[in-house]
Amino acid sequence: MTENSLSLDKQLCFPIYAASHLINRLYRPLLDELGVTYPQYLVLLVLWEQQTEMTVGEVCQRLQLDSGTVTPLLKRLETAGLLRRVRSKEDERRVMISLTSEGNSLRLRAEHIPNTLSCQMGISSDEIVHLRQQLHSFLAKLERPN
Repeated sequence: MTENSLSLDKQLCFPIYAASHLINRLYRPLLDELGVTYPQYLVLLVLWEQQTEMTVGEVCQRLQLDSGTVTPLLKRLETAGLLRRVRSKEDERRVMISLTSEGNSLRLRAEHIPNTLSCQMGISSDEIVHLRQQLHSFLAKLERPN
């Protein structure tokens, strides 16, 4: 490994990290209007997408996060009245998650967010689709066991 390979500009991780940080900053004022954080918004996206009751494990799997990270998010969303958590009648170990009517109605207030961000970033919908495809492909490669 050459000394030059340790340059910040040569790292793959840095532009991904910096882009994530900047995108989160763009989300913040939009999500503040909804009263949710970015991680809570991700949980809501999963639930809005499914439109059905889900287990905590299914939410964790979809978000690629562990239950120790997701459970506090779910508790705060429940306290805010946006979702309901109940133990499964069939298996007490499983916690079922569903949106409340307030959680469902919040979706209408959030529908403008993707388009607003696209405009703020100056990226066309075609560019977003292409970049998203590349990132999903990259994630799939990272998830493969060695």
